[in-house]
Amino acid sequence: MDKEDCGMIELSTDYFIVLLVLFLSVIMAAIRIVKGPTAPDRVVGLDTINTIIIVAMVIFGAAFQEVIYIDVAIVYALLSFVSTLFIAKYLQGGDY
Repeated sequence: MDKEDCGMIELSTDYFIVLLVLFLSVIMAAIRIVKGPTAPDRVVGLDTINTIIIVAMVIFGAAFQEVIYIDVAIVYALLSFVSTLFIAKYLQGGDY
């Protein structure tokens, strides 16, 4: 089977460097989630991780030339945004 047949381009070191930087960013955001010190700091760390995951999905979509990764990233971004709004409303002490 040819590489053109499977719909995948040859992954270069550029993609791996970008994914390594994203992974290090996730680790730094996870440290912010663990250390806190306040609940809004933890929410911002979680939202940062969600944004990094969305970027990683788009990169995978570009690397494998598959549109489904980008579609899933859009849906995940919408759900992440809505969940962040609900958490912010809960932390503020308001009613739903």
